[in-house]
Amino acid sequence: MNEYLAHGPAEIGKAVRQRRQEMKLTQANAAGLCNVGIRFLSELENGKPTLHLGKVMKVLRAFGLMTILKRKGIEP
Repeated sequence: MNEYLAHGPAEIGKAVRQRRQEMKLTQANAAGLCNVGIRFLSELENGKPTLHLGKVMKVLRAFGLMTILKRKGIEP
């Protein structure tokens, strides 16, 4: 996975699950790596929209994923 366009929590969760599986980690192992609970990681992977943004960013960093924000319709 090089780039992934995420419009909301479901797409972010899908990207996290895909990356975890690429790393061959169980949810329990991944949660420990990210220093979050298994329930949190499961809810993130399932696209729960009300999760704590700071924790989501912690998981993304631990998995080597980066967040890029840009205006719609604007090419870099």
